Amino acid sequence: MLIDTHCHLYLEEFKQDMDEVMKRAMAAGIERFYLPAIDSSTTTAMLSLESAFPGTCYAMMGLHPCSVKENYKEELEEVNNWLSKRKFAAIGEIGLDLYWDSTFIKEQFEAFNVQIELAINNKLPIVIHTRNAMAETIEVVNNFKGKIKGIFHCFGGTMEEAAQIIDLGFYLGIGGVVTYKKSGLDEVLKNIDLKHIVLETDAPYLTPVPFRGKRNESSYLKYIQERIAEIKNVSAEEVASITSTNASVIFNF
Repeated sequence: MLIDTHCHLYLEEFKQDMDEVMKRAMAAGIERFYLPAIDSSTTTAMLSLESAFPGTCYAMMGLHPCSVKENYKEELEEVNNWLSKRKFAAIGEIGLDLYWDSTFIKEQFEAFNVQIELAINNKLPIVIHTRNAMAETIEVVNNFKGKIKGIFHCFGGTMEEAAQIIDLGFYLGIGGVVTYKKSGLDEVLKNIDLKHIVLETDAPYLTPVPFRGKRNESSYLKYIQERIAEIKNVSAEEVASITSTNASVIFNF
């Protein structure tokens, strides 16, 4: 069994062939799909996909840092409202992104902290997005050390950063970047035990080799699995078994 811990299968990119995408993924051995939220504009689509594939797709709730704008307080209220209505798999994806736009940095930090508190209060894990802000993100999470668990999604950092994340009790979400020759992620993963890793695609983004440059989809998770197996010098089955167990622990499955 494989678990895609992070995929945006509810986006427009999949509107025309969603059923085929899911069939290919299931044929590739993927049994569960975790859907990270972005903001209120995509909530309906995300929950509709979850309803269409019950027991297979699991929605998260949260405000993506790139969606933290002038109306971020209203968006956070919407997150809180949804959490009072039903159960979600996690709070995510949340975090800090200092790559695209620095206009709302202060607000990003506030939204991140507020949503971590929501996760603690609701006894949910968090799924973290961090870009050009790894040190800052780790510092924020460190303030809640021992109170919260989750995943640093799309990890592509250094061995030192990986060690800090693991010390916080978090897992590393490994996706298509591990298949890129110049990423350097292979050297880092050589020294990280599989018990700290989960698999993800971030579909439709970050497509692994040999499909890099095209739309990503969950069936491509096997290329990530196989590359990690090669790096760790273990079987693909062992990678699937350990990472799926890790994901089940995180999401209290």
